[in-house]
Amino acid sequence: MKTRRDTPKSKPLSGQKTGFIGLISDTHGLLRPEAVQALQGSDLIIHAGDVGDPRILEELRLLAPVVAVRGNVDTSAWSAHLPQTAVAQAGPALIYLLHDLNTLDINPAAAGIHIVVSGHTHKPVRLERDGVLYINPGSAGPRRFNLPISLARVDLRATPWMIDFVELIP
Repeated sequence: MKTRRDTPKSKPLSGQKTGFIGLISDTHGLLRPEAVQALQGSDLIIHAGDVGDPRILEELRLLAPVVAVRGNVDTSAWSAHLPQTAVAQAGPALIYLLHDLNTLDINPAAAGIHIVVSGHTHKPVRLERDGVLYINPGSAGPRRFNLPISLARVDLRATPWMIDFVELIP
């Protein structure tokens, strides 16, 4: 399991201490043991859609509280309760969650959002725009094309926040 660390350039709000947030997406019915291991110690797990199987959310809830949204492959009856978007507060960070960033219909900076988490593209991405951190943890499920199998962890214990992209399968 390889990790790569990226650091946002801006200094987010300080506030109560929170440890790690695990970010996972596009599992498509497959929760790898390496993903479970990488998410150990998370205080919150965010699943950015395309879960594929309700047992994945059940297993993740054994590690930490989970906030999840519905992705385009989550069409079965079990996923009807999953929202299209969600907002989560994690210590000093207000996090907006959706599956496909192309469907973002709010101005995160104007709404006071610090982090936007999305999935869908299967490509791990970290960028900052207008003081908002945008993170796509990549896909933790079946390999697609030559894209990495990955997830991400956000460390909110100090500023600037640290983002680790964890490659599960080299």
